[in-house]
Amino acid sequence: VQLQASGGGLVQAGGSLRLSCAASGRTFSSYAMGWFRQAPGKEREVVAAISPSGISTYYADSVKGRFTISRDNAKNTVILQMNSLKPEDTAVYYCAAGNTRMIRTTPRGYDYWGQGTLVTVSS
Repeated sequence: VQLQASGGGLVQAGGSLRLSCAASGRTFSSYAMGWFRQAPGKEREVVAAISPSGISTYYADSVKGRFTISRDNAKNTVILQMNSLKPEDTAVYYCAAGNTRMIRTTPRGYDYWGQGTLVTVSS
């Protein structure tokens, strides 16, 4: 599976961004997907994750109520809609795919990674 993340950029606090992750391969619908982020000097952390079917989702406490993860298995795409952005959301965001039916919330649970897209939120 190859992943290509896009949609990052510079936005003011309170604004919105929509990240997209396009996946190659015919087995996309069998992979759990996750969005992670890594700020300078910090460890990579999970932001949101979604099960292969899209029925189950997970959100980090820091983004609950502001971010929404979704997927379109027909288009091999996973989306992270980010609203009410805060300066502390500034990071490189990565999409990841895990060959599992279960949602994973640590980087070790994922097998494939995209290249990352930078999100910068100004105050």
